[in-house]
Amino acid sequence: MSDLLVARRAALAGAAVGLQYFAALAELPRELKSDGSVVTEADRAVEAAIREVLGDARPDDAVLGEEAGQTGGGSRRWIVDPIDGTALFVDGDDRWLVLVALEEAGEIVVGVAVVPAQGRVWWAQRGGGAFEADISGAGVTGERRISVSRPDQDGLAGSSLGVIPTEAELSQAEHDLIAPLGAVATTTPWNIHAALLVARGQLDLTVQVRGQVWDYAATSLIVEEAGGRFSALDGQPRPTPGPALFARSGALHAAALKILTAPA
Repeated sequence: MSDLLVARRAALAGAAVGLQYFAALAELPRELKSDGSVVTEADRAVEAAIREVLGDARPDDAVLGEEAGQTGGGSRRWIVDPIDGTALFVDGDDRWLVLVALEEAGEIVVGVAVVPAQGRVWWAQRGGGAFEADISGAGVTGERRISVSRPDQDGLAGSSLGVIPTEAELSQAEHDLIAPLGAVATTTPWNIHAALLVARGQLDLTVQVRGQVWDYAATSLIVEEAGGRFSALDGQPRPTPGPALFARSGALHAAALKILTAPA
């Protein structure tokens, strides 16, 4: 089985577990991590389901998960965010994701993003393009290639901007970070993870104001394989902790990055 199929199988296994908990939210206790973010039994159960698939299919690979940390070593590492958007999840919002990626020799080579409650899955393989499909009782259906392509929009004026997380979750410092870009671009609500909308060509830009490697590994590759650009705000193209920028074109990426990193 290819690495891409392993990643999809693992992500879909986790998605199935996540949906079971999502259907019984009233009975799900919430906890707070040391950083103040929400975690639940669902996060741990989803990660365990993903790890089980990865362990069976690729027992010699390392796995880095948000909840259980890293196990194993070597040049191949699976990167797992069991529930990306736990705050959305516990509020009954259907925009949460399950993210699985494979890093090989320091480069992300496979990425899968599932939005379980919306019945959708995205994936990409380095050099193989980006794809979207539906999830139903029949499995993964309606596979279609996605691209950032649409009428050229290289200037920031009039460009569309998504901001992650949602407005209610932003701190004042995060508001201040995106304000200069928001003054030029038009901030747009998102009904699916805003980076995936960049990959589809429905948004020009997305700023994710906070995140860890597991938040970016899968979505960064999907956007890049759809023809877009991703980097940290220091220009680092590989996923690292901190804010990050997704863009539909290199010109938009460069212009937005210049504004976001300009001295106050």
